[in-house]
Amino acid sequence: MARNVRAVFDNIRQAALRTGRRPEAVRLIAATKTVAPDLVRSAIEAGVHLLGESRLQEALPKIEAVGDCQGIAWHFIGRLQRRKVKAVVGRFQMIHSVDSLDLAAEINRRAAEAGLVQAVLMEVNIGEEATKGGLAPAAVAEAVAAIKDLPNLSVQGLMAVPPLATDPEAARPYFRRLRELVLSLPYEDVKELSMGMSQDYAVAVEEGATMVRVGTAIFGARRG
Repeated sequence: MARNVRAVFDNIRQAALRTGRRPEAVRLIAATKTVAPDLVRSAIEAGVHLLGESRLQEALPKIEAVGDCQGIAWHFIGRLQRRKVKAVVGRFQMIHSVDSLDLAAEINRRAAEAGLVQAVLMEVNIGEEATKGGLAPAAVAEAVAAIKDLPNLSVQGLMAVPPLATDPEAARPYFRRLRELVLSLPYEDVKELSMGMSQDYAVAVEEGATMVRVGTAIFGARRG
């Protein structure tokens, strides 16, 4: 585990340096879907500070199991159903998968009830795939402008998953397009780019990712 974590951090560092970026500008989120709590703890002990979960029902026991660990934060990185928003708001430092104005409004409502401001990213269907959710690239600017008016939401950037491919380089134009999208937004505080997973995170870093979501390269092949 420690060797895997070191290798991922080193790959992030090298990819950042290749493109003149500061390695510390890129944060590693360990994607814990199907990963047992003891392995999550091992990743934390190896130097991981950010943990990403896709399923609320999986996240809750893991959050409790590592609750004594200092300096960690959880991010929600999977599809979020409106009926589960109340349980997610406040438990997760950031929600990466806001894919509609209706969902944003529900998060804002629940955050207001809890007396907090919830950090979020807008999910973009960067490949415009019929089988995926997320905002169409052409709809991003208008959606972000609308969400900026919600007082208990802090939209901080964009997230995307490019079309599945075996060659990491195939993801590069999609990562580049997402970076161009975020740079086109007229907000200094909307600059986060959550993109890149185990197979292509180095390419994502080269294209400007500020967060990469890595599971298999840390924990091994996913079970279930």
